[in-house]
Amino acid sequence: MPQKMLYWIGRYTLELFTRVLLDMNVLYHEQLPAGPKIIAPNHPTTVDPFIITTVLPEQVHILVTESAFKAPLFGDYLRKSGHVPVVVGRGSEAFEAGKRLIEQGHVVAIFPEGALSPEGRVARPHTGVTRLALGTGAPVIPVGIALDPTRIRMVDTGIKTANGSTEIARVYAGGPYYITMGVPMRISGDINERKLVASQTQRIMRHIVRLSKMSEYRMQGAELPKEAVETTIAGCIQIPFEIPS
Repeated sequence: MPQKMLYWIGRYTLELFTRVLLDMNVLYHEQLPAGPKIIAPNHPTTVDPFIITTVLPEQVHILVTESAFKAPLFGDYLRKSGHVPVVVGRGSEAFEAGKRLIEQGHVVAIFPEGALSPEGRVARPHTGVTRLALGTGAPVIPVGIALDPTRIRMVDTGIKTANGSTEIARVYAGGPYYITMGVPMRISGDINERKLVASQTQRIMRHIVRLSKMSEYRMQGAELPKEAVETTIAGCIQIPFEIPS
């Protein structure tokens, strides 16, 4: 079966899942630009990469941890539908694959934390999103996800990790799932300037956290505090926070 056809069959199946089991709420700050772009969300659960595909009109190629490709049947689907495995210690291969996809005009999703977010917080971001943006000129779309943490279930996948233990999936067992899509961020400069890459990586992560806070406020039906409504250049609200070092 052609890759694109397989992708859309899976995508429509996922959309059915979200309609039946999730109380989905998606807010776009503005219409997303056509053409190649980099989708950069936070990562509270294992299912986030696949739910994200349901809110974009184009095919999305996700950079996914290698362990997901080891799952029976599901791993074959990921491989054959155009997603990219991220192998520990071989991140440059995934980076180059993502770069080629963007240069070919595709949409790529990559989670800056590189792993599931610690509960109620974010992990220190990796630089892949920034380097992809600098290397291709594609805009970064920061995305903030919020959900009900009490509905998360830990599931042993049976997939072996490098240290011999089994992979534990963080599955969302239905309930509110709120997404805020930020305004596209343009990043320019020398990809080899480490200080620039580091500062822009932090900047992207700050916007992602602000957007996740917006999603959280919406989910709770709460009004944003007056001191939190100042709009920044990326269309996000100003909410103080610290990224773990």
